[in-house]
Amino acid sequence: MADHAAHLERALLEASALIESTVSMHRQRSEAPTPVARTEGVQIAEVLQSLVGPARHTVCAMLTDSGEFTDAAVRSLAGVPAQVTVRVLCAADIAESALAPLADRGDSHCAVRVSGSELRAIIVVDGSSALVRPAEGGAGQAAVVHDAATVRALELFFASAWSRGRRLADHLQLSPRLRTELSRNILERLRAGYTDETAARELNVSLRTYRRYVAEIMRELDANSRFQAGVRAVEFGLLAE
Repeated sequence: MADHAAHLERALLEASALIESTVSMHRQRSEAPTPVARTEGVQIAEVLQSLVGPARHTVCAMLTDSGEFTDAAVRSLAGVPAQVTVRVLCAADIAESALAPLADRGDSHCAVRVSGSELRAIIVVDGSSALVRPAEGGAGQAAVVHDAATVRALELFFASAWSRGRRLADHLQLSPRLRTELSRNILERLRAGYTDETAARELNVSLRTYRRYVAEIMRELDANSRFQAGVRAVEFGLLAE
């Protein structure tokens, strides 16, 4: 009888432990971050702050254009503690205007580079979470990612683009003439192999004026040929690859 009671007690204890373990696992799953969560209906500034604010080691950001998303991202990045390493890779169009608040950090842990390659608006925090803004999405549309494999892929994508970026200081040293829309349009046509006559007609300038602009651009880029001018324009972030 005593043996039977002892056996029953052990069985009840084991069952209780199993139930507690199951409940604990269920609770952990419920509390764990969703692998991918959309941000519709939530202010993007709030999402960015909740993601970037707790950063402890690194924040890597790609910013593609001016607007609400970039402004909110820059404000969040400017408030990151000084000991956190911040890397920002941006499109040439916003290198001067949108990133000004980051200059207030005034520390060696914040680095900005300019890219002429096609970028995606992403932010990766501590290699464990990320935010991705769809290419065609509005300012308030984004996805928060906690899936480890996806975050790692985004981190590698950023590292690859970062390695090809140009330091912001070097970009800003370029002649203002090279950063105008007209210069970019001329460089695009030089790279595409347009004849001077066709390019001048498309840009609505005289042939003589077009050739003068070409000569000035080549001189600014220290290029010996039009092909070399196109190559250097990509290196300097003036043209996409």
